[in-house]
Amino acid sequence: MLVIASLTACQRAEPPATVARETSTEAPAAPRVEAPASAPVDSGTPAATDDHAEVNARITTVLGDPAKYEQAVASLQRAVSAHDASAVSAMVAYPFTASIGGKKVKIANAKAFIARYDAIVTPAVAQAITGQRYADLFVNAKGVMFGKGEAWLNGICKDPACNDFDVRVVALQPAP
Repeated sequence: MLVIASLTACQRAEPPATVARETSTEAPAAPRVEAPASAPVDSGTPAATDDHAEVNARITTVLGDPAKYEQAVASLQRAVSAHDASAVSAMVAYPFTASIGGKKVKIANAKAFIARYDAIVTPAVAQAITGQRYADLFVNAKGVMFGKGEAWLNGICKDPACNDFDVRVVALQPAP
């Protein structure tokens, strides 16, 4: 699986801690730009539009098309809020390495993810996802981070040149 590492070239990025390493190629360092995550996503006020513009500019610089990330963030938050294991599993990049009870567990497909959903998406992980303000997302070459690292989304290339990509869940884990 290819992970988008920068807008200028599709490279394999160093995945977050719970995602299995596919290559020894390191992702280029990206500037760390973050703000504290606290309030839920506000999807309709003018301030939210301005907040979205700022984080979307960071996503554009580091990852690519921010519209795909904005849609994926909202979809993940809705699915987790509704405890919709099927919808969350459809957003995951497989194979997936989950942290369950302090151990790394390989999850091969959506069926296996759904069977272990409550062990993967713990209440703390769910809170980090549903409580994340879009404007406060941390953005780097590894993707966009929820909370203190409980969830990560990143682009998965659909073609060798990485002209098209899907935004997928690449990590779900307890806070460090």
